[in-house]
Amino acid sequence: MSDIEPGDDPELAERARKLFSGPIAFLKSAPALEHLPAPGVPEIAFAGRSNVGKSSLLNALTNRNGLARTSVTPGRTQELNYFDVGSPLVFRLVDMPGYGFAKAPKDVVKKWRFLVNDYLRGRAVLKRTLVLIDSRHGIKDVDREIFEMLDVAAVSYRLVLTKTDKVKATDLAAVQAATEAEARKHPAAHPQVIATSSEKGMGIAELRTAVLEAVES
Repeated sequence: MSDIEPGDDPELAERARKLFSGPIAFLKSAPALEHLPAPGVPEIAFAGRSNVGKSSLLNALTNRNGLARTSVTPGRTQELNYFDVGSPLVFRLVDMPGYGFAKAPKDVVKKWRFLVNDYLRGRAVLKRTLVLIDSRHGIKDVDREIFEMLDVAAVSYRLVLTKTDKVKATDLAAVQAATEAEARKHPAAHPQVIATSSEKGMGIAELRTAVLEAVES
């Protein structure tokens, strides 16, 4: 795992900025593993609870309003959504179906677990998973289940706080410290946490750089 931190490498940050301002396009939705695209380029996956603001963050990251659909009903998306970044293609973003939805039928939850678990364990081109945590609520038990899944699959992951504009600075500092303390307990987790706000743009440049750093590591 690289020790380069976003902000430490201006050249990497500039390349990330240019890449995310260039061509990015929706490729396909994969409801099952047999529908995944050929594993020809690195992949960066996004995971998070159903209402964590994942679609908004993906839209902010790619500087496109409608790239990832924001659903009125959390947990509706039960597919892996693929986005191509760069022309020629450099890597793919993978929007994983949200977890922790209370109203979903048990068979849907079971299908989600099989799809995500099989993807995480078997995808050699998956370079890193970004696990989104709502800064208003911090880490929940359902998040820890995902950490465990990633640890067992030996998939490198990094925790990203969302909606930081919704909490006071003192509360955010406490949530960030607690989140980083949790990350240090997990063998596959990156020790540093990135705090973001899709609405205010906070941490977005840092996240872009972190994505490219993971792609190239």
